Amino acid sequence: MANCCNDKACEIEALRNRQSATLKVVLGINAVMFVVEITAGLAASSVSLVADSLDMLGDALVYGFSIYVVARGARMKAIAALFKGGIMAAFGLFVLGQAIYKIIVPHVPVFEAIGAIGLLALAANGLCLVLLWRHRADDINMSSVWLCSRNDIIANVSVLFAALGVWLTSSGWPDIIVGLALAALFLRSALFVLRSAVTELRANNA
Repeated sequence: MANCCNDKACEIEALRNRQSATLKVVLGINAVMFVVEITAGLAASSVSLVADSLDMLGDALVYGFSIYVVARGARMKAIAALFKGGIMAAFGLFVLGQAIYKIIVPHVPVFEAIGAIGLLALAANGLCLVLLWRHRADDINMSSVWLCSRNDIIANVSVLFAALGVWLTSSGWPDIIVGLALAALFLRSALFVLRSAVTELRANNA
């Protein structure tokens, strides 16, 4: 009698279960941190914190969609990656708009809030990155998820530099500059994910 493990079916099912469990955990972490960061960012008038909070929200949506496609085929995973790329691009453009607004209507943000919430976000995303590390090369779905998490770490460190810069200069410019840099990072990553998704879709349609 054929054994499912002989034809790798059990192994594939176990991998999908592990991927789904990991995605659920990081989704929860990002959803909570979005609420914390967006509240603090608006209260502190910080472009960098608002940008980072939107990144958290985007990741939560991405992880939710990734859970949906874990057990599906390569084409659906490529479509999911296309969706993720679109989210990254949308948030990049939104943060760019926020930064431009702060340039036109300048305001010095509360550096203490930026630093404290930035450290909390860094710890949360560090945990997510550790959880996702072993799945980073599983498939295009998990690869794009891991890329989101890696970008989060870069964003969190940038937010901490923004807090330091605001403290040293008593100016909102360091916060604005970091916001612009995060917008550029979102847009660059979006382009990479979108290109990969389009390539994968073409390969599956061939």
